[in-house]
Amino acid sequence: MPREIRDVVFVDGVRTPFGKAKGQYAETRADDLVIKCIRELLRRNPELPPERVDEVAIAATTQIGDQGLTIGRTAALLAGLPNTTPGYAIDRMCAGAMTAVTTTAAGIAFGAYDVVVAGGVEHMGRHPMGEGVDPNPRIISEKLVDTSALVMGSTAENLHDRFPTITKQRADAFAAASQERAAKAYANDLIQPDLVPIATRSAEQGWGYASIDEPMRPGTTVEDLAALKTPFRPHGRVTAGNSAGINDGATACVLASAEAAAELGLTPKMTLVSYGFAGVEPEVMGVGPVPATEKALKLAGLTIEDIGAFEVNEAFAVQVLAFLEHYGIADDDPRVNPYGGAIAYGHPLASSGVRLMNQLAKQFEQRPEVRYGLTTMCVGLGMGGTVIWENPNWEGAAA
Repeated sequence: MPREIRDVVFVDGVRTPFGKAKGQYAETRADDLVIKCIRELLRRNPELPPERVDEVAIAATTQIGDQGLTIGRTAALLAGLPNTTPGYAIDRMCAGAMTAVTTTAAGIAFGAYDVVVAGGVEHMGRHPMGEGVDPNPRIISEKLVDTSALVMGSTAENLHDRFPTITKQRADAFAAASQERAAKAYANDLIQPDLVPIATRSAEQGWGYASIDEPMRPGTTVEDLAALKTPFRPHGRVTAGNSAGINDGATACVLASAEAAAELGLTPKMTLVSYGFAGVEPEVMGVGPVPATEKALKLAGLTIEDIGAFEVNEAFAVQVLAFLEHYGIADDDPRVNPYGGAIAYGHPLASSGVRLMNQLAKQFEQRPEVRYGLTTMCVGLGMGGTVIWENPNWEGAAA
């Protein structure tokens, strides 16, 4: 029998403060980070009985050690969900949490679930990207990709080559603006409400308390960034200052069918409209958000002019600028990452998709004149992912 596709809503999302690799979470387990996020979602949403969570999908790029063992299931059990709640692990590198959201959302739309928890975790200090992997030698020997495709910073340099109008100066200016916007967002208490403080431990220093994002560098100037080394190419354009760092952190969110949310008294922050994933040449993986966005827009029957709010993951400044240049959007457009992005907060790979969604939900709350927004990101090995959302606070809905 044909099934009616159901509306899917983003109910709530949280994340840990992000840390520097070997920083505040150096002696904290990866799974404990995501467990705390799940527990916080349940605490913040007492209307949601734990037994109503139908699935837990948690992403990790490096599924090894304390990020392995089907982390969606183990985190669900350790977070206190009933043993009847199933869970699974998922990997799409940087878009892990985004894919956890879209995959479970498809299940909700189909009717397989009513309520799910989706998110991601990455402890890059404990598990560097690529730890334990064994790339098939045919990838290089048969020249399926250039060797630079396996080094994300090199792909960013390649993107600068492809878009010569995106200079190092533009990238540095965008990076400095990201730091400034993040500092202003913190000053206005726009980020902290969705952060889950974490008790940390150190064998030398004892117990600590992580309550803010460790990577942030408020006060960074373009002049500061201009002096940094270019580690991926002599006289290159990609630096530690105009890229996201190597970070630790976790995210999680609650998704539900619109009917289940209404039944339980849960207030949606966003409604899912469409999503798209696309592949591109691995050597220029940073351009991935463009075809992914084209897919999502086509499915939604929208154009880029319909989008009033953007959250673009800042893996590298050049990657965001390539997206903006494609669509004719100014580097400093106030609709784009108004609260700063991964260059300031950090990018713990598989967790970042839900951070983007949290910040888009905040944009929707602050800007009722906006109807549609999107979250988008480039993905290692040559991919992009985009999710389009509708604002339930849109003032035009009452007209």
